[in-house]
Amino acid sequence: MSSETFRRATLGLGGNIGDPAHAMAAALRALDARADCGVLAVSRLYRTPPWGKTDQDWFFNACALIETTLAPEPLLDICLGIERDMKRERIERWGPRTIDIDVLTYEGVEQAGGRLELPHPRMTERGFVLMPLADVAPSLMVEGRPVTAWLEAADVSGIEPASVGPDWWRTT
Repeated sequence: MSSETFRRATLGLGGNIGDPAHAMAAALRALDARADCGVLAVSRLYRTPPWGKTDQDWFFNACALIETTLAPEPLLDICLGIERDMKRERIERWGPRTIDIDVLTYEGVEQAGGRLELPHPRMTERGFVLMPLADVAPSLMVEGRPVTAWLEAADVSGIEPASVGPDWWRTT
């Protein structure tokens, strides 16, 4: 272990091409295997209707609570590298994807503009983010309100659990 300070961050994962549950599980295992990252908790896996661009297959989504010594931007770079390794192609906004990994929050950091906004600028509007995030960090404060309060106000229609517990990523 490094003597550097570990900070907590939350990640949102999703996908709807190929086997997204397998891709998300592999991404989480890759992060957990790093000396500078550790997975503390993973939500259940959820099956969710498409958002933004609705003429595509349903998604699978999950969230993870991690600890890391990486600063926010290097953490984003690691996540983007995992996406690239899994053949993620960015063709259209909100379009189909093999995997998507978003840095949602990072302990003690709020920043706007640039290549990484924290907290994620649209997370409080998205039931497919808030429902799994409530599994791993229900009392996490985002813009002055706990995740559970944001979830109560979110549209969660059509979102359903696709796994019974949080260990799906270890066995998928």
